[in-house]
Amino acid sequence: MRTTVLGAGSWGTALASLLGNKGYSVTAWDKDTKVLEDLAAHHRNERYLPSIPISPNVLASPDIHKALEGAELVVLAVPSHVVRTVAIEMKRHIHAGTPIVCVAKGIEADTLMTMSEVLEDVLPVPLHPYIAILSGPSFAKEVAKGLPTAVTVAARWERIARQVQDAFHCKSFRPYTSGDVVGVEIGGCVKNVVAIAAGVCDGCGFGANALAALITRGLAEISRLAVKKGANPLTLSGLSGLGDLVLTCNSDLSRNRTVGRGLAAGEKLEDIQRALGQVAEGVRNARTTRDLAARLGVEMPITETVNGIINDGLDPREAVTTLMLRETKAEI
Repeated sequence: MRTTVLGAGSWGTALASLLGNKGYSVTAWDKDTKVLEDLAAHHRNERYLPSIPISPNVLASPDIHKALEGAELVVLAVPSHVVRTVAIEMKRHIHAGTPIVCVAKGIEADTLMTMSEVLEDVLPVPLHPYIAILSGPSFAKEVAKGLPTAVTVAARWERIARQVQDAFHCKSFRPYTSGDVVGVEIGGCVKNVVAIAAGVCDGCGFGANALAALITRGLAEISRLAVKKGANPLTLSGLSGLGDLVLTCNSDLSRNRTVGRGLAAGEKLEDIQRALGQVAEGVRNARTTRDLAARLGVEMPITETVNGIINDGLDPREAVTTLMLRETKAEI
């Protein structure tokens, strides 16, 4: 299968290598030509996945048009804030019938659209049924190493979900299918915001009790927002909801959790992000999630607090105290 992966960051490279190891011909595209040169010359991506060999079936092209030529499967793995820009560039080079798998997690700032909504806004109508979302508890580094991983593939057309499932399925990567696109997207996006709160919790030394409460109440927030947008609440108890949330809130591999720990330690956001060298989607999506929740009339106090810490200069410890002192209520 001729496959194109747009975006050669850690996640895009890991998925490209996975597909390449299945024997597919894969072309990776990115605006960072140094990363592409590293892939082409050494089958490595030392910037994003240092010391991990990449499948020799992964080629590289700095020309998005050439990269997409003849593609039978397209994986969109760029950061969420550039999905629209890249979709505009690629739309004339994808034929109807080609699955488009978006792995970006976010809510667009100006429109408050999810990534599938952005793609439907940009791409021709005949391409809409072929859009799929891949999400779930999956760190790129572990996927690239071939460690066992399970994810969810959501598409409005079951045939496309199954086609993408078959394309990615291998002994180390197990995709499940879903028809709940919005539930899978909201779960994958908002868990990054809660993970920043988890990092704050850990960085402030608040303990395991607090972290367990945060994850549980964070899932409640995510579920409220997703259901308001039409999701099946059961989706949020699955891999792309609870699974992804638990992983991202607990692991040192989580960039968003790292941001929260840094903020709790009094570090400046700019310095934390510079040290990461990669996008932590929760930083942008704290504001967009807050704004979407306000538009839909959904109460999300953890998201409000994280947004306040990131964008309004709230002291992390005081912010947590404010959360704890909110008016008491029934759990359900």
